[in-house]
Amino acid sequence: MPLELQSDIRYLKGVGESRALLYHKLGVDTVDALLYHIPRRYIDLTHPTPLAEAIPGQKCAVRALLAAKGREQRIRRGLSVFRLTAVDGPVTLHITFFNAKYTVDSLREGEEYLFYGTLTGGFYTRQMDSPQVFRPEEAGTLLPVYPLTQGLSNKMVSRQVTEALHRVEQLPDPLAGSGLPQQYGLMSYSEALHAVHFPRDWAEIETGRSRMVFDELLCLTICFARMRQGRALRHIAPMQPHPLTAYYQALPYQLTGAQRRAIAEAIGDMCSGTPMNRLVQGDVGSGKTAVAAACCYFAFLNGAQSALMAPTEILAQQHYHNLAPLLERLGMRVALLTGSLSVKKKETLKAALAAGELDLCIGTHAILTADTEFSRLGLVITDEQHRFGVQQRAALRQKGQDTHVLVMSATPIPRTLAMIVYGDLELSIIDELPAGRQPVRTYLINSEIRERAFGYIRRHLDAGYQAYLICPAVQSEEEEAAAAHLKSAVEYAEELAHGAFGQYRVGLLHGKMRPAQKEKVMAEFAAGEIQLLVATTVVEVGVDVPNAVIMMIENAERFGLSQLHQLRGRVGRGQVQSHCILLSDTDNPETRERLRVLCSTNDGFKIAEEDLKQRGPGDFFGERQHGLPELKVADLAADSRLLQKTQQAAGELLARDPQLDTLPALSRRVDRLMAKMSL
Repeated sequence: MPLELQSDIRYLKGVGESRALLYHKLGVDTVDALLYHIPRRYIDLTHPTPLAEAIPGQKCAVRALLAAKGREQRIRRGLSVFRLTAVDGPVTLHITFFNAKYTVDSLREGEEYLFYGTLTGGFYTRQMDSPQVFRPEEAGTLLPVYPLTQGLSNKMVSRQVTEALHRVEQLPDPLAGSGLPQQYGLMSYSEALHAVHFPRDWAEIETGRSRMVFDELLCLTICFARMRQGRALRHIAPMQPHPLTAYYQALPYQLTGAQRRAIAEAIGDMCSGTPMNRLVQGDVGSGKTAVAAACCYFAFLNGAQSALMAPTEILAQQHYHNLAPLLERLGMRVALLTGSLSVKKKETLKAALAAGELDLCIGTHAILTADTEFSRLGLVITDEQHRFGVQQRAALRQKGQDTHVLVMSATPIPRTLAMIVYGDLELSIIDELPAGRQPVRTYLINSEIRERAFGYIRRHLDAGYQAYLICPAVQSEEEEAAAAHLKSAVEYAEELAHGAFGQYRVGLLHGKMRPAQKEKVMAEFAAGEIQLLVATTVVEVGVDVPNAVIMMIENAERFGLSQLHQLRGRVGRGQVQSHCILLSDTDNPETRERLRVLCSTNDGFKIAEEDLKQRGPGDFFGERQHGLPELKVADLAADSRLLQKTQQAAGELLARDPQLDTLPALSRRVDRLMAKMSL
């Protein structure tokens, strides 16, 4: 009897209640989820290699006759060793197993097996440690290797996938009747599942995976298209055009053409009669905050309140100190709302907001609390949007009626990833730096020349400038930090203040400090009272001290490229040539090459593309997007062409069948995905 795709996994033969709990740990709750639990790799038994031809140092499958099994040798408590001998013609293979009594007992002397593992040794004698063992009849196959959890074996998962495929074959292809498989040269749904789980060759894996990736990205693209459609159908009272002459005249500098273009695009949205949902994306130091301030002033001219939410108190305070003096000169009433305010101050501020006595509220997540109410909220701005997520953006938007949304990000995101992360947003890109800014020069060194680097930093301090020194850990007794020999901010600041930088004022800033302490340190650094600031990545966003012109990053290999680029963006914010020194003792050639990318370019988008290629989308932000679905099959770094095809396909599909009435199976998938995303 066939099962529905959404049937609970426990109803599948061989699963049951207890094993279902193990599957739940892997995010597999339904039959459909099991079919999308694709192998992470394959064991290639298609062409077993003769022992004499096998290349040492490579993984391979060899066919050999088991000649002898040695007795179990107990090395110490909890560790036993088994030594076996196999032969293939004149060549001998010595095999070692550790704590593998069950495996060794199942093997028979005089029988032939396939041994799969990494080969070592010379021409006539080869060695293989802890190989996987297969029967000769399994030669010619590609065996799937699944992500597992304790209690689930690869054989169990493979057996249950086989059962699911048998039961699901009766179900319709989600794209049947759409013409898309034929148009884009895709396998049928059933064929693709078989190809990915039990392929005949590598080409079949790729073809099957392409179909599954297409389905996954198509559903996601349709979700975002529906969100945009829904917004386009909403009609709200348009804001009225007002000149921004007073705002431009109040600025102490001239805006770039890119900034003015972004402001014009946002104001066009606000006057359009549909809610704005726009991302302003620009590299570090490109001036996104000036765009946000212009939009707040425009909302004020239309009698509406604005809210600006930042991910950290430091960034919220930075925005407040930069924007309040400017906007208050233009008649706006601006307040700062953060979690560290006293209860009485919060109550007073929230009462003023609710009464309409404030025009702009700048704050952190504190703005999202249920008791924070606005009188006439018309514009919501979130900064460093990737740190929030879809639900938080929606929660802030719901504090007003007909609210416009502007999101800002200084994290350059590759276009392929932006299509997913910001799929529901229109895009404005600020691709110019303010006049006079010079690209930061970046160098990669090792600890052997740390003292020379210190001398270079001291020369800048002596010239009246300031510097950052970034550490990956707060304290060295933290388990990971101690194990990896990471420089820690607390001990390093103490060491430098009494050593290499004893004649300068050294400050310390890290995320475990109290908000009041952080604010005090940052105020002293901004005022020039602290010359060298030793910090963790808490300074990654929002710290704007133009007099800081040099940064040194210890253990640079511990950071992703995009994060290093964000950190580097704390210098080079004035007119003076700035420098960034990456210090790493890694001897990994791939890691050193990755760090050299940062030395070769200041283009955040190029860096982001490289970061995505090297680390993958799962690690791109350090933590996964809240509210966005985890992609089970697609790899945005590798599947950008397929993503473009799915966008085209989604547009064609929705143009002729907006409700997907002719594709009920696909429609149900999209509905489930939207429900999962809480959209």
